[in-house]
Amino acid sequence: MKYSLNILFCIVLSLVIFSCGQKRKEEKIIQTQNQVTAKDILGNPDYLAISYGGYRKKSRDSQPTIPQLKEDLKIMSAMGIKIIRTYNVQPKLPHASNILKAITELKNEDKNFEMYVMLGAWIDCLNAWTDKVPNHDVESPNNAGEIQRAVALANKYPDIVKVIAVGNEAMVKWATSYYVQPNVILKWVNHLQDLKAQGKLPKDLWITSSDDFASWGGGEDSYHVKDLEDLIKAVDYISMHTYPYHNTHYNPEFWYVPDAHKTMPGLTKIEMAMERAIKFSQKQYDSVSNYMKSLGVNKPIHIGETGWASVSNGQYGNHGSRATDEYKQGLFHQQMREWTNNSGISCFYFEAFNEQWKDAKNPKGSENHFGLFTIDGKAKYPIWDLVDKGIFEGLTRDGNPIKKTYDGDKDKLMEDVLVPPNTDEVMASH
Repeated sequence: MKYSLNILFCIVLSLVIFSCGQKRKEEKIIQTQNQVTAKDILGNPDYLAISYGGYRKKSRDSQPTIPQLKEDLKIMSAMGIKIIRTYNVQPKLPHASNILKAITELKNEDKNFEMYVMLGAWIDCLNAWTDKVPNHDVESPNNAGEIQRAVALANKYPDIVKVIAVGNEAMVKWATSYYVQPNVILKWVNHLQDLKAQGKLPKDLWITSSDDFASWGGGEDSYHVKDLEDLIKAVDYISMHTYPYHNTHYNPEFWYVPDAHKTMPGLTKIEMAMERAIKFSQKQYDSVSNYMKSLGVNKPIHIGETGWASVSNGQYGNHGSRATDEYKQGLFHQQMREWTNNSGISCFYFEAFNEQWKDAKNPKGSENHFGLFTIDGKAKYPIWDLVDKGIFEGLTRDGNPIKKTYDGDKDKLMEDVLVPPNTDEVMASH
């Protein structure tokens, strides 16, 4: 009997020690995640970044549920994604706040789950998105509320929100529906930096604005104004967008097959065009870096957005620049990740999942097809290799297991792949 009691005592003691060890391990994980800052995350290839919208329907009035968001977060986590970018905190669109709730639930369910957020606050001008003429010199009265809500969420979820981005493509002049002058972005960036200084925001929270490379001084001289100089000095880092995909239509010189390559096989022409696309982005990155350094500033520059659509019935399809298909999307994604990971640049690749609300009246519009996944959870060509590795086993999107597009048949996929136009073709069409 005494022998049995000794064994029982040893078992209980072992369980107590194991339980205490597990608890300490979980506490250490939580403590580590709380201590991780934007400075640790951005530029670190162990923290892959992506832009994320979980909308399934043709209108954002239909918000994804918390369980749907958790499904998506598990899928992205399996890919190695550890920081996602959101775009607004508008009262009628609780998408961002629901994402933060979903991440919190996942962390409570699994102490090893790790995901952080670059929280966007939408900024626009007076009369934006109305039937009145936008006034680009006066800001919308809604901006103050956006900033206030972003601050509240950053304080409520300091273990998750590591960056606040003031505006999305809010300064670039081609955003004719809503753009503002740099002084508006500067005002709100300074406001957030002041809150940090007063201890009213976490001191390690990084503040930026996410905008086109031109808005950060990498383009026309017209953007080189004093307020932009002050903004570059005020942000913690620059978040720039670069889209060679769109430039295959708007600035296509880099895209056309040069005469010297005319006799090469179609696949070679495509591969060389995609190499030129990456160089196009690198040139835009360098142009922003050079402008920043010309001001005597030296801060990190990360890519807040870049991507490549897989479907287009418009300017980028068969009757346009012929830039669009999953094969080119795959080459761009791979080369973009290689460049940025090797260079200490975070790339919030655009985007995780297709969203059909963006061009709701045109199902084949390119804006609906930037995702690495289709809406029903099929993995596009850029991540077929991840399906092969089995990382999505047991994961679903809206009940659908993660399978490859084209049923994984590359020959079938290649039937939809277009070779970029030759220079002489373009000249003849003009």
